[in-house]
Amino acid sequence: MLDRPQSERSASERPMIEIRGVTRNYGAFKALDDATVTIREGEFFSLLGPSGCGKTTLLRMIAGFDNPTSGTIVVDGQEMVGVPANRRPTNMVFQSYAIFPHLNVEQNVGYGLKRLKLDQGEEKRRVDEALAMVSLTGLGKRGAHELSGGQRQRVALARALVMRPKVLLLDEPLSALDKKLREQMQVELRRLQQAVGITFILVTHDQYEALAMSDRIAVMFGGRIAQVASPKEIYQRPVNRQVADFLGGMNFVKAEIVEENGSSITVDTLGFGRVTTEKPKAFVRNGAAATLGIRPERLRVLWDQATAKYEVSGSVVERHYFGEITHLIVDIPGLEKPLSVTETNDFGADDIPVGATIRLGYDRDALVAMAD
Repeated sequence: MLDRPQSERSASERPMIEIRGVTRNYGAFKALDDATVTIREGEFFSLLGPSGCGKTTLLRMIAGFDNPTSGTIVVDGQEMVGVPANRRPTNMVFQSYAIFPHLNVEQNVGYGLKRLKLDQGEEKRRVDEALAMVSLTGLGKRGAHELSGGQRQRVALARALVMRPKVLLLDEPLSALDKKLREQMQVELRRLQQAVGITFILVTHDQYEALAMSDRIAVMFGGRIAQVASPKEIYQRPVNRQVADFLGGMNFVKAEIVEENGSSITVDTLGFGRVTTEKPKAFVRNGAAATLGIRPERLRVLWDQATAKYEVSGSVVERHYFGEITHLIVDIPGLEKPLSVTETNDFGADDIPVGATIRLGYDRDALVAMAD
């Protein structure tokens, strides 16, 4: 059964998939370069990165649709060398859904069960169970042409889950949906993963999708894995400028190293003064130059007589209204580039005029040192 006791539904420390030094070459082009990562049993794991970074290549090799040039892939303790896709304990939901147009919903969902030669009663029970998981109970006789985009996505999920895989592979399954439905399905996918308790691996280029749904994320660039961590750690403590810039907005400030002491680093900046902060794990010193980053939402407008332990002042050079929030672009004396500041509009950020001088408060732990 896919359903598990509540005590077993959270991700364990037991490895379900082990990627060991996997490289994939296509002629002179290296699509994957020494990828190494362990994905845990019951984990919602995302492969995140721009187009062409190697994330779909890695997913297809886990599924068995492609083979590594070198390295090994282990699924549930078994090396996958020579194991064809239809013999692996995995199933994939494709970006296009690949719904058979001439079959109705229950026929689509039960298609893969035919090779198992189950009796009719068991086959129907498993199809009904899968439809219930994705909230399509009662729609089994509906034709494929009668389905909305969200329903087609659910049929594709049910067709994969009915085979009871140990790992469900998701190749950008929400990319064809509109924004509101996509956000709704993100919640439903996460709920579904927690309910069935199996390992989900999602490929996406959408940073917010990965942050909202994942237990952990692997951020990839140019065929290499740059960082693997929880959404919070990746967002708040990116290992380098490339990761920081890809995940949400980030202000970058030039700095000069004054002292490096174990896990901390002290730097001088023109805009923020002298700052001591945690040294990132991947920090590699290259002379005295360093970079500090601070997220736009970690800078807050100080109204009237409000004060903060740490603050800077500057002039508003741009203002962009986005409904519930406003982005302010603020020129700070000494900084090479203006700062981007995100403020909710409940305090009137949308009324701050261009040209106004404002004060910005921040916490020192919001300033993150990183490798370039």
